[in-house]
Amino acid sequence: MPDNNAAERAMRAIALGRKNYLFVGSEAGGKAAAIAYTLIETAKLNAVDPHAWLANTLARIPDYKITKVDDLLPWNWNR
Repeated sequence: MPDNNAAERAMRAIALGRKNYLFVGSEAGGKAAAIAYTLIETAKLNAVDPHAWLANTLARIPDYKITKVDDLLPWNWNR
């Protein structure tokens, strides 16, 4: 019998965090949280370890050319 457990597990983090999202502090804080969640989930979807990607990216940003910032995004990391 087919089930939708995978879909329900994927939505669990959203459901659990729903109350927490009320306390992001401001609209700007909400936007920053949305960006962070998006980047982390994008890394996961592209089989990239989010922690390793984020640590690497934050270490490289100070000396990185702004014109090549797209290279730091999760879907470009394994290239």
